This record gives sequence, C-alpha cells and structure tokens, in this order.
Amino acid sequence: METTASLRGVRLSAQKGRLVADLVRGKHIGRALDILTFSPQKGAGILKKVLLSAVANAEHNDGADIDELKIKIIHVEKGMVLKRFTARAKGRGNRISKPTCHVYVTVGE
Repeated sequence: METTASLRGVRLSAQKGRLVADLVRGKHIGRALDILTFSPQKGAGILKKVLLSAVANAEHNDGADIDELKIKIIHVEKGMVLKRFTARAKGRGNRISKPTCHVYVTVGE
C-alpha cells in the first residue's frame, strides 16, 4: 500500500529541491527525517513537512505502521516562474525570475 502527499507552488527552484530529494530517496522514514532535520538547505525544511504529511496520511487513511514505512517515490517538478522587473541605470530594467516547484512524496512498506 502506498500513500502520497504533494505540495505545489513552493518558492524554491526545482534544481535545489532535487538535490535535497536525492539525499532521502529510498530511505526509511526515521532516517530520512534525521537527514532533513540537520540539513542546512531551505528545501530540507520544505521536504520534511511534505514527508510528515505523507506519513500522517498513511497512518490516518490507510492504518499503516509508521516504523515500517519508507520513501518509495520522491520527485520535484518545475512549477511556474514569477517574473518581476527591477529598475537599472539609464531607464533600463532587468528581469528577476522567481522559480517555483511542485513536490510529490509517496511512502509505502
């Protein structure tokens, strides 16, 4: 049995999110939470919340045993990009790209 959780539109680039997701892919829940707790990246805190949500979904909806769970699938996809402009010298402007991403986590036994 597999249970999923997702978070869409996170203000984090997909590339940085994938670096953190690669650290915990395929690991047991306890080990993955330890890695994410002590990882200094911004994406670690975001992925930890999604992982905890997936574990809560598995426990509540499917009646799964938390100690048996491990991360089956975790992937980070590119979301839309917020485009902003800032003023520069001589009446010009520069574009600022603020990327977002979607995080999907599947846990199972």
